[in-house]
Amino acid sequence: MEGDGSLDSKIESLLNVEKQMRLNGDVAGTKKAAIDILQLCFESHAWKTLNDQIVVLSKRRGQLKQAVTAMVQQAMQYIDKTPDIETKIELIKTLNSVSAGKIYVEIERARLIKRLAKIKEEQGQIAEAADLMQEIAVETFGAMAKTEKIAFILEQVRLCLDRQDYVRAQILSRKISPRVFDADTSKEKKKPKEGESIVEEAPADIPSLLELKRIYYELMIRYHSHGNDYLEICRCYKSIYEIPSVKEDSSKWIPVLRKICWYLVLAPHDPMQSSLLNSTLDDKNLSEIPHFRSLLKQLITMEVIQWTALWSTFKDEFENEKNMLGGSLGDKAADDLKERVIEHNILVVSKYYARITVKRLADLLCLTVEEAEKHLSDMVVSKALIAKVDRPMGIVCFQSVKDSNDILNSWATNLEKLLDLVEKSCHQIHKETMVHKAALKV
Repeated sequence: MEGDGSLDSKIESLLNVEKQMRLNGDVAGTKKAAIDILQLCFESHAWKTLNDQIVVLSKRRGQLKQAVTAMVQQAMQYIDKTPDIETKIELIKTLNSVSAGKIYVEIERARLIKRLAKIKEEQGQIAEAADLMQEIAVETFGAMAKTEKIAFILEQVRLCLDRQDYVRAQILSRKISPRVFDADTSKEKKKPKEGESIVEEAPADIPSLLELKRIYYELMIRYHSHGNDYLEICRCYKSIYEIPSVKEDSSKWIPVLRKICWYLVLAPHDPMQSSLLNSTLDDKNLSEIPHFRSLLKQLITMEVIQWTALWSTFKDEFENEKNMLGGSLGDKAADDLKERVIEHNILVVSKYYARITVKRLADLLCLTVEEAEKHLSDMVVSKALIAKVDRPMGIVCFQSVKDSNDILNSWATNLEKLLDLVEKSCHQIHKETMVHKAALKV
């Protein structure tokens, strides 16, 4: 079919028609002639001729933008109808080279690159697929639908995570603001004013905004899991938990709420963790998993937690987590959980004791003296705690040393309170005296 003489003669006559229309500035006629040539090649299964004609037509002198756009859009419909993968790749590459550097077909080029990257990924060439996707900066495309832009960037992030390029994955993820998922999609779209660019409708295979939100936070969980940033992972799960489709189905929200509880316990103690902990405890859904409510309660109660008792209670739940939605908590999670319990216990001891021997501290923590010293030192270095250790005496002091200004300020405050109290007492005595004098006169 490729060498069919009648095909060549038909194409030649159509090329003459296209030339006349183009020179006369007839947009509709030029578009029709160009599309007819492509349709003729497609119906004849002349794929090589089709590729050649796309290049020839796009390079003709003074070729109209509308004709190039129509050609690219028409040829994109043939991609799925190609006989084999090599022909498909060749056609995509031809269309890609034709649309390169042309703003009026930038959306079509982005879609072509995405399809080519998918083929590369299916062939196991993850790095090549990621490199292809990174060529396109869809955030600058004014005519592309918001959901399609987000889906494209998320695909870029996913491929970077698949090739373990975490730095680039973070850079790309920052192109998406989490606030974009909170936009009200129920509002009617405003008609574009005169002079404004028209935003295209997203293709049918692009997920909804709420589905994209779930995909975004799942990718962020993958990214933060690489650095064991438990608090950020917890916040991502919290955002997934707030999605209506998840909150309405107990089979979906129970595994997510379990993950929120686990990562709250694993996260180091700080104001953000404390705030999330209290808001999670106020959640009525937590009554469905009472085991986890008791786990969180232990963290906010100022009492020493016995690690062996805690681990024996939650060991089965911890190991069962790998079978739940979202997978296991990570290789380091069990060690980090023990670390958090020790840190909690040290904070509890610091609340009740001003000074304590290292041996007694080690007994309370169920650790050796060396281990207790190490954990205490780590907390002091991270500024989670103020403490000083007198190693020769074996004493830990949890009180911070005040400078002279702090001492004078506290004295001044105490004196002010004392004088205020004396003044109020004198006023009350004077009032009582006046009342009794009035009663005697009567």
